[in-house]
Amino acid sequence: MSGLTALVIGATGATGTELVNQLIKDNQYTSVVVFSRRPLLVSHSILTSHIVDFDNPQAWAHLVKGDVLFSALATTLKQAGSQKEQYKIDYTYQYQTAATAAANGVAKYVLVSAMGANAKSWLFYTRIKGELDNAVAALPFKQIHIFRPGFLLRQPDKIRPMEKLGIAIIHFFNKLSLFKSQKPLPVDVLAQKMRFVLSNQVAQQFQVYSLDSIFDL
Repeated sequence: MSGLTALVIGATGATGTELVNQLIKDNQYTSVVVFSRRPLLVSHSILTSHIVDFDNPQAWAHLVKGDVLFSALATTLKQAGSQKEQYKIDYTYQYQTAATAAANGVAKYVLVSAMGANAKSWLFYTRIKGELDNAVAALPFKQIHIFRPGFLLRQPDKIRPMEKLGIAIIHFFNKLSLFKSQKPLPVDVLAQKMRFVLSNQVAQQFQVYSLDSIFDL
């Protein structure tokens, strides 16, 4: 497994930033190609960054070629401004990119979803995450890996105020041996596990990783 090309969307977010930093240091990859709406803050000899319009995927579809697509794109309702815009970012952009990658012969797909993802959920966020999980599962990739983490420990400059509060509460209960299934997951660990599953030569075609199984990888 060498000389691989990794494709990444969501590279400017917390998980995506860490993932790109790890990929460019991973000697299995000779090319890392990023598709984003704004410039990256990192450069490297094997890193190619394309600033794209996700509302016009046909303009850059021909560039979505490689060995594996990592999808870590996500937003919040506050950042998006409306449920319609959040749906576009968390579902439409990701599904269109995944479908393009599959059509272009990309063999493997790794998606950051969310704990509780369920297409039938009454919660908007977990519902759209579940809808995306179901939709990409039907695409003709040779391998699909879906990660469903809970609270993410982001970089200090990216962590959100309510996340700080939530993480502090979870840490408190964890010390009492409670809510261990909600244990916060550092984004660098998540990125490491996303890369690790691709080196598993006996991996199943479709796998979903809950928080516990992510830590156990």
